[in-house]
Amino acid sequence: MDPLPVYDNHIHMSPSGRNVDALLEYQAAGGTALTLVTLPYSEVKIREGSDFARSYEITYDLGSKARERTGMEINIAVGPYPVLLIPLAEEFGLEKAEEIMLQGMEDAGKAVQEGKAKAIGEIGRPHFDCPQEIVDASNRILQRGMEIAKENDVPVIIHCESGSTDTNLSLSHIARKAGLDPSLVIKHSSPPFVTEEETYGVMPSIPASKSNIKEALKKGSDRFMLETDYIDDPSKPTAIMSVTTVPNKVKWMLASGNADEELIYRICKDLPDRYFHR
Repeated sequence: MDPLPVYDNHIHMSPSGRNVDALLEYQAAGGTALTLVTLPYSEVKIREGSDFARSYEITYDLGSKARERTGMEINIAVGPYPVLLIPLAEEFGLEKAEEIMLQGMEDAGKAVQEGKAKAIGEIGRPHFDCPQEIVDASNRILQRGMEIAKENDVPVIIHCESGSTDTNLSLSHIARKAGLDPSLVIKHSSPPFVTEEETYGVMPSIPASKSNIKEALKKGSDRFMLETDYIDDPSKPTAIMSVTTVPNKVKWMLASGNADEELIYRICKDLPDRYFHR
């Protein structure tokens, strides 16, 4: 009998971190599949557009090694990390920085076309207050990413500000401008906004805390995914959440009666299959 599906929708691996060992721990706790999301790596400093493709190669290599060691389904997302726009603008000016980020977006699209990645992300906007010109440039870069996602029929994973349903409204609006179905927009680190009135069609990926899960389920919805945003930093071994959090929370959901197996299948199997097996 197949194990109950347990899916973490946002995990990072680092060449200097625990990488495969962390995923072995995730698997031992009950994890069965995950989304591996690229991050800026110290091994590749981004100074020109082509550097992104070099950086993504690290993600593919980590994912390949993890699949070989664990046998798990690992869906890769690559894209230009949005906060990078700020140091690039400081060094090269905003116009050149935007060009560099856009090249990273185009190369993420190529990765999808070549079957190296299943999603574009995490892309979006800085998650903190910054000058309007940075926000505007970020939205232009984001829209291009959504256009590429539309062209390739894949989702985008969004890094941006949280805390307000207006964020989802904004993301939905940009998606429609890009011709992308808002349901293919996955809001990483989302609050437990799960109703149609809160999401505007956007898919919430919620940090797997008991309070978030209870709040989401209280609203009568199973339209959300769970994540840890594990960053694989040896100096912060449980950041953003421990790699075993989602398996442990799935067990808690069942044991506490907050969810039955059908709901777990919906969150941890049906939704990931819809997004990453397109």
